[in-house]
Amino acid sequence: MAGRLYLIDSNVLIRWVQPEASEFRAVVQAIHHLEDARDTPCYTSQNLGEFWNVLTRPADRNGYGLPPEGALIRAEKVEAEFRLLADSLAIHQEWRRLLMDYRVSGVQVHDARLAAAMYVHGVNRILTFNTRDFERFDDIEAIHPTSLS
Repeated sequence: MAGRLYLIDSNVLIRWVQPEASEFRAVVQAIHHLEDARDTPCYTSQNLGEFWNVLTRPADRNGYGLPPEGALIRAEKVEAEFRLLADSLAIHQEWRRLLMDYRVSGVQVHDARLAAAMYVHGVNRILTFNTRDFERFDDIEAIHPTSLS
């Protein structure tokens, strides 16, 4: 079945633009697999914000320590290659519903926001290294990049 939408999680986007990352090859192969199947890789503004955060955060704080110009070049690559799932009031409302329906708290509110965007845009697959983070959400399939490469 071709033409499926996949949200690409921030942890995958980061590795996709960092050739020195140990998972770079697996991520590139997974993205090629999606493209070969005519599936569409997508991202959200939240993904790009998380991406920018990690790329510009100092290396001694688990980041890459890039200047904003370096992050911009990489962000533009994401924007050129993948489809943006635009934010909307509907996503905000869905996110608020998910927070209560799934009793979400702490750092997991960010994953719930991605799940909300997926529900609103009709995306039921996310390519992520953190598959367990999405297990709670009905009708969302979290796929590890190595399972596609």
